[in-house]
Amino acid sequence: MVAVRNAIDRFWLCGLLALALIPVPGLLWAQEVPVPPLSAQVVDTTGTLSSEQQSALIQKLQAFEASKGSQIAVLLVPTTQPETIEQYALRVAESWKIGRENIDDGAILVVALQDRALRIEVGYGLEGVLTDLTSKRIIDEIIVPQFRQGDFAGGVTAGVDQIIKVIEGEPLPAPVATGTTSSSSTIEDIAPLLFMGTLFIGGFLRKAVGKLPAALATGGLVFVVAWLFAGAVIFCRACRCGGSTADIVW
Repeated sequence: MVAVRNAIDRFWLCGLLALALIPVPGLLWAQEVPVPPLSAQVVDTTGTLSSEQQSALIQKLQAFEASKGSQIAVLLVPTTQPETIEQYALRVAESWKIGRENIDDGAILVVALQDRALRIEVGYGLEGVLTDLTSKRIIDEIIVPQFRQGDFAGGVTAGVDQIIKVIEGEPLPAPVATGTTSSSSTIEDIAPLLFMGTLFIGGFLRKAVGKLPAALATGGLVFVVAWLFAGAVIFCRACRCGGSTADIVW
C-alpha cells in the first residue's frame, strides 16, 4: 500500500512539473516582424492587392495629400506575431514618420491578414477628428464587413475613403444598432462554477491520494482555470472596447 501511495505521489508531482513547463503564449522569445521600407503610400507584403489596385490607392492618397496636406498610408502584412498589432503599428509609425513635421497629421491603416486583425494608427495632429471611436467604427462597420466577404481590396479602399472623408470634416453615418451580446459575460457567469468544481475535485483527491498530492493537484487546477478565464475575459473585452483596434474574425 505504501508503494502504491508513493507511486501516486510521484505521478502527481511529475504532472505538476509538466504543467509548470507548459509555455505561456506571449512569453516565448521570437523574432519581431521587420517593418518594411516606405516605398509608396501603399505597401502590401502579402500580395493581396493587384498592381492596378495598389496604383489606384496610391494615386488617391497622393491627391489627398496634395489637397489637404495630411498623409495616409496602408500596410498589409501576413502577421505581426509575436507582437500585438498595436505594438507593431507603433513601430511602423515610428519608422515611417507619416504626417507633416511638427504637425504629426498622419494615419496608417495596418492589416495583419493571418492574425485577422487591423488597426488605424493616428498621429497627434489628427486625433481630434479621427478619434478612437471613429476609427473603431470605420473598422467595424466599413472595412470588416467586406473582409468577411473576401473582398480585401474593397475593404481597404472603402476604409481609406472613409478616413479621407472624416479628415475632410464629413461625419460618419449614424451607427447601426446590433443585437449582439458580449461573450465575456457568459464566461464571467460560469467562472464560479469552474472554481467550485475545482474545489470539489480537490476534496475528492484528498481522500483518494492524501493531503499533499491533493493540495498540489488542486493548486495546479486552480492555476489553469484562472489562467484560461483571465485570458478569455481580456480577449473578449479587448474586442468590444473602444479604440482603433479590432481583432475580429472575418
